[in-house]
Amino acid sequence: QVQLVESGGGLVQAGGSLRLSCAASGRFFSSYNMGWFRQAPGKEREFVAAINWSGSVTTSSDSVKGRFTISRDNAKTTVYLQMNSLKPEDTAIYYCARSKDLLVGVRTSITEYNYWGQGTQVTVSS
Repeated sequence: QVQLVESGGGLVQAGGSLRLSCAASGRFFSSYNMGWFRQAPGKEREFVAAINWSGSVTTSSDSVKGRFTISRDNAKTTVYLQMNSLKPEDTAIYYCARSKDLLVGVRTSITEYNYWGQGTQVTVSS
């Protein structure tokens, strides 16, 4: 079975940085795209960043572009989200997810992911 466990969230001041990690179990990790999504109170879950199966292609939402970087280490079956220049509006629960299909292009839609972690809280104070 696939399990995704996020860590690294916390409370940080505006302008600070955090690095989220998502440790994955299950077979064929290196064949699946991985993504980060977030959900703020009262809002729908939204796309943050995604990385393809090999790590060669990444994409991110306009709201985090230039501040957040997604990466992966297939040997460690872990995906990361480096978050710099954090803003109060980045406050949310952050989830990592694994794509439904293997060896495909990067996906940004929630419906393209079928395994999710439990989430980690990120709070940015002003």
